[in-house]
This record gives sequence, C-alpha cells and structure tokens, in this order.
Amino acid sequence: MKKFTIFLAMVFCATIVTAQNAPTAVPADPLAIAALHDFGTIPQGRPVTFDFQLTNTGKDLLKIENVSASCGCTTPKWSPDPVQPGQKSTITVGYNAAGEGIFEKSVTITYNGSQTKTIYIKGQVAKAIPSAPANTSVALLKQVN
Repeated sequence: MKKFTIFLAMVFCATIVTAQNAPTAVPADPLAIAALHDFGTIPQGRPVTFDFQLTNTGKDLLKIENVSASCGCTTPKWSPDPVQPGQKSTITVGYNAAGEGIFEKSVTITYNGSQTKTIYIKGQVAKAIPSAPANTSVALLKQVN
C-alpha cells in the first residue's frame, strides 16, 4: 500500500509539472504600428501632424474601434473602415503646440473588441520669436532713388 501511495504521489507531481510547462497559444497581435514619433523642435503656436502607418498582420479583418488621446492638445483621426489582412491604413495624430516646453503624449488605439495598443508623440515646443519690426529706412531709400 505504501508503494502504491508513493506511485500516486509521483504521478500527481508529474502531472502538475507537465501542466505548468505546457505552452499556451497566445494569439499574434494583428496591429503593427510604430510606437513613437519625435517631432523634434517645433515653433510655438504652429500645429503639427504625423501619419502613423498601421498594417494588419493578422489573418482576419482589423477593426479600429476608437483612438483616444491623453489630452485635448492631441487630436487623432482614423478611418472607420476595417483593414483587410496584409493591408495598411493611417492614423493621423495632431498636436497644437500652444504651450512652450517638452511634451510627450500618448494615444490609445482600441481594436478588435477589447485589444489596445498605445503609441506616443513627443517633442519640444520652442518659444515663438516675434517678427522683426518694419524697417522704415528701406522705404526712405526707395524714395531717394
């Protein structure tokens, strides 16, 4: 009886170890897109945009359901049309550059029901340089000649 109990314990332990090491199939992410765009230095008060190219690397349709920005200074635009396998689409992300300084903003893409992916934009907004005052000497020189 003792040998039988030891045998059952060994079988039980082997089953647990095998179950823990069994590979689980994780579905491949069908949305391929660059994770970051750096605008570099941009002038204050001049809005900028960037087109993120996305590719459907899956075998089924890719449906972008929502694209939301982390703040009101960032505006995403995208097509509601499903993306066929192997095809590309675009998400345009705009930034209004109203505030001076370094920025990093996130944009979250919700697709195929409940999957999400976050992309980022970053850069630095340089203080706007006022335009030079009108040069009255030029007008005076034009009158002389």
